[in-house]
Amino acid sequence: MLFLKFILAMLPIIWLIVALSGLKMAGHKACVIALVITIVLAVGYWKLNFIWTMTAALEGILNALWPICLVIVAALFTYNLTLKTGAMDLIKQMLAGVSCDKRVLALLIGWGFGNFMEGMAGFGTAVAIPASMLAGIGLDPMSAVVGCLVVNSTPTAFGSVGVPTVTLGSVTGLDAIPLAGSVALIQCILTFLSPFLMVCICGKGIKALKGMIPTTLVAALSFTVPWFIAAQVMGPELPDIIGSICSMVCIIIAAKIFNKNPDSEYSIQVSEKKEKTGIALGEGVKAWSPFILIFILLMITSTLCPPIHDAIAGIKSQIVVYAGEGGNTLGFSWVNTPGIMIFIAAIIGGFVQGAKVGEMVTVLLETLKKYWKTILTICSVMATAKIMGYSGMISDIAQLLVVVTGSFYPLFAPLIGAIGAFVTGSGTSTCVLFGGLQSQTAVSLGLNPSWMAAANVMGAGIGKMICPQGIAIGAGAINAVGSESKILSAVFKYCLLYVVVGGIICYVGSLMGL
Repeated sequence: MLFLKFILAMLPIIWLIVALSGLKMAGHKACVIALVITIVLAVGYWKLNFIWTMTAALEGILNALWPICLVIVAALFTYNLTLKTGAMDLIKQMLAGVSCDKRVLALLIGWGFGNFMEGMAGFGTAVAIPASMLAGIGLDPMSAVVGCLVVNSTPTAFGSVGVPTVTLGSVTGLDAIPLAGSVALIQCILTFLSPFLMVCICGKGIKALKGMIPTTLVAALSFTVPWFIAAQVMGPELPDIIGSICSMVCIIIAAKIFNKNPDSEYSIQVSEKKEKTGIALGEGVKAWSPFILIFILLMITSTLCPPIHDAIAGIKSQIVVYAGEGGNTLGFSWVNTPGIMIFIAAIIGGFVQGAKVGEMVTVLLETLKKYWKTILTICSVMATAKIMGYSGMISDIAQLLVVVTGSFYPLFAPLIGAIGAFVTGSGTSTCVLFGGLQSQTAVSLGLNPSWMAAANVMGAGIGKMICPQGIAIGAGAINAVGSESKILSAVFKYCLLYVVVGGIICYVGSLMGL
């Protein structure tokens, strides 16, 4: 009976894998069908009341629209507005001033700036903005989005100013700072390896590391070391932000020393107008103003600045949408949410860059028109996840994995987190779904609950590589909506590698009593 439940509960997930990778179906179509399959199973086999099922789906859709789709639209609007004003051309020239080497720029933007965006905002911005910028600069768009999806896995735990790990602590009852230390420890190897993979992906092979090992080593160490220390000492809020800022500075310095003259194979074309004259400081600040403002606004409205955070945190609405027992309370922060802050930064930055109101409205409408399929994909996935959670389908998947694996459970703990993230597309939601299960299983097996909880959030980051909504964000970022199956095929092998390595790390750590 348990095995039958497992197979049936896995059907929506199996369908998504087959549809995206085998049938090459567009993401929005595959996810809508997955939602229909889930509704039929929940009502027909799990006997979830139809009204409860529909309200579970509605909860997922509302949760997808606010804050996830809000952040994605805001991030893409920001990027498109900088294209409209011409600021992105200046940003590209400034970046080319750091290096004309595509591999260096992949590290600086995809790794350094991407980790910064994950730490500040999360919710897909670490893929949407860096992938767009890399493709715009001249990197192969598919390589850019695959690289960003891969390296965005490990920063997820401390993304959005630490929300996933803070949530994990509240779900499991574990103290946030020791838990953050466990998370950093279990992820440090994969975190260190990620920039090397970024270079290989964007350089189309391991040969791309030739001449790049010193700079890549600097990129890895300058992020991982401060990131690790911040997690151990300060908790989950700041590791990504501190690590990424340190890494970006060090990458720029290292590139000036080690990569002055890149091979022609890895060089980008620089605009000849500004190639030799350079860009004035004022022009540079104006071009970067939306991103500078994003950093400032997210910092001063976060818990790191209590007076402002507390003043606007109460501007929100709370509602229980799910009609059944145990419904979650949805909170809608109307001001203090990353999407709103990014929109404000983009609008102010647009005015700084000389954009008119009419132009901004046009860019916003074009963005919505262009990415409606992405929004539909995310809403469908979140609705599917909520129905699977409320009906018991997700817990049935996890229970069989626990029964089957026994003492080898730590090997598979990251896989459980990865499955959760594949379904929900969210590190935070995965922690809510499986965090308690992982820590309780650890206690029953005589293992450290903090270590197993950390394995869950590590798996959540890994699973985000292949989650349909993450892939949809990536496809939208490089203007390749409909290519989701191609992206999934390209990124799947890296997800599998991370799951295997993560499982081994988790198992060895459990044997060592960590």
